Amino acid sequence: MAGFAALSQPSRLATVKLLVKRWPEGLAAGAIAEAVGAPSSTMSTHLAILARAGLISARRESRTITYTAELGGITALVGFLLEDCCAGRPEVCAPVSDAIAATASCCPANEHARPQTARRPRRRTRAST
Repeated sequence: MAGFAALSQPSRLATVKLLVKRWPEGLAAGAIAEAVGAPSSTMSTHLAILARAGLISARRESRTITYTAELGGITALVGFLLEDCCAGRPEVCAPVSDAIAATASCCPANEHARPQTARRPRRRTRAST
């Protein structure tokens, strides 16, 4: 899963943890870079990797891009880890599963998904002859 690879880098893991704490408001890229101590020049790469993995999303607010944790993607990642929990003895993982369920119930499931913003149509270019 791309989520594991995305979280294997310390700045990206710190970013996801930060954005989970700041959900649903999110943070601007500059504020994230400052909070996790990552150079601004590399923060955009980290954010792109996390977005491709489905762990965060971005929304434009005027001239600022605000990043938000994608709780559905994070929940899916944790669910994957617990899928074959404890060698077929799910009762061993029950406390973890119950804690995840309680956390996920903080808001309706449809609030985890952000509406996609409309994309601008691509400009057509002249075909060369």
